[in-house]
Amino acid sequence: MRLILAADEKWGIGKNGGLLCHLPEDLKYFKEKTTGKTVVMGRVTLESLPGGKGLPNRRNIVLSRDPDFVAEGVETVSSEEELWSTLTGTKQEDIMVIGGEQIYKALLPFCDICYVTKIYQDFQADRFFVNLDQDENFTCKQISDVKTDETSGIKFQFFEYVRN
Repeated sequence: MRLILAADEKWGIGKNGGLLCHLPEDLKYFKEKTTGKTVVMGRVTLESLPGGKGLPNRRNIVLSRDPDFVAEGVETVSSEEELWSTLTGTKQEDIMVIGGEQIYKALLPFCDICYVTKIYQDFQADRFFVNLDQDENFTCKQISDVKTDETSGIKFQFFEYVRN
């Protein structure tokens, strides 16, 4: 299982139910990593997506405590046990955890690779991810060059962390 996210300097990942900023190159990276895969997310993450529906060209699974939750283009599960049952037969490398905070925390122990876009700014986030640079379970294996968004001037890099 793999995980993908964008985090600011303080490992913030969201604010007011949405992304911290709009970085087209990061969205392209996200699309490249997740297209054709099974994406696992929480309800709030789903609601933050365009139209509040599943992403195209992916199998979308929403983990929600509400067993009656229904949305267009997604399969809904209401427990981790039901999630594992639903994922039976899916290759681990084809499962991508895409958020939010509670889903990341619950599924990080099962992830072997974490794709992290580090954004060099503090967005005063209200949702956070664990600092993988201080997590003894992970080692950074790849780092891209520093990139700068043409519109906002925001600097960022793509990192790949691998479980030890």
